[in-house]
Amino acid sequence: MSYDGEARRDTPLALHLKERIKRHGPISVAAYMQACLSHPAHGYYRTRQAIGRDGDFVTAPEISQVFGELIGLWCAVVWQQMGQPSAFNFVELGPGRGTLMADALRAIRIVPGFHEAMRVWLVEPDPVLVSEQKAVLSKGGNAIGWVQHLAEVAMAPTVLIANEVLDTMPVSQLVRAAMGWRERGVGLDAAGKLVFCDLMQAPVMFLGALDARASVDAVYERRDDRALAYAMSRLAVSAPFAALLIDYGHVGPLMGESLQAVRGHRYEHPLTSPGEADVTAQVDFAQVMRAAEGWGLRVDGPITQGELLGRLGIVERASRLMASNPARSGGIETGVARLMAPGGMGGRFKALGVRSAGMAALPGLAR
Repeated sequence: MSYDGEARRDTPLALHLKERIKRHGPISVAAYMQACLSHPAHGYYRTRQAIGRDGDFVTAPEISQVFGELIGLWCAVVWQQMGQPSAFNFVELGPGRGTLMADALRAIRIVPGFHEAMRVWLVEPDPVLVSEQKAVLSKGGNAIGWVQHLAEVAMAPTVLIANEVLDTMPVSQLVRAAMGWRERGVGLDAAGKLVFCDLMQAPVMFLGALDARASVDAVYERRDDRALAYAMSRLAVSAPFAALLIDYGHVGPLMGESLQAVRGHRYEHPLTSPGEADVTAQVDFAQVMRAAEGWGLRVDGPITQGELLGRLGIVERASRLMASNPARSGGIETGVARLMAPGGMGGRFKALGVRSAGMAALPGLAR
């Protein structure tokens, strides 16, 4: 990434955070990330269109309709695996502009009984995105409910999808010091500029086996996935439950910081434009797996996005789409290639299945 690491902009959120820090002291990296994305007045997702060519970044559903269609058909197979319950929740966590759900619903119209049995729930706390989702999905004639939290979804058999959601959940950063680990925070330098700093609190003394591998000043990131895992386990208590989680990340603990900011399809320093850039961090899928298993859930995978889409038949689906739309064949081929690229989204993004203990392994996710 090439950008000016010293650049800072006095956005409305930056001014708010500076006053907060002056009054109460530095905040954690997790609190900074939470404010950047979700502050009620100045948060990134509360104030702007984030996704698409006119936004700051593009997600897989925006690249190719085939992505959402295959995910929808995967959900239909899982519903059949559950025994085709006559009433079930079809849930998307963090549905963006509604593109993935629109493509999924269109694809699964061919599955007998699915549309009649489903109740669609979109878990979205941001009113700007809710408005976009309603505009995209209002013409489909489907009964759709919006909730702010997964815990609000009614108890019933559930199939859940979440694409590029985990990376927006705040991370803490720990820095290896000579005598142990300390938590990194965001404070102010002598000139009043936002900077990373050590928090003035009791040090985190050790991180088990990581201690032996970490040199002084090494950074380790961790995300608290327990709340999401608990919300999923609640739905799995008395009914079949299955989830497909797709995001960019790695499996197992890695040293190094992955916190990043994107604005106008360009990277910038995470402290440059608080509230006006998308701030995310890589997902450690091993952490997600431990959290899910800690609440009695089972996991399948993770495998790469490219592997999953290949197993779901992306090449065959794209070929049929190109044959029926020859004028669009070049764009379809380019989009699929981007989703499958081993050195890009196809390899960097991983897919993890989460299911209730009584369910068989989820389709396409065996490592």
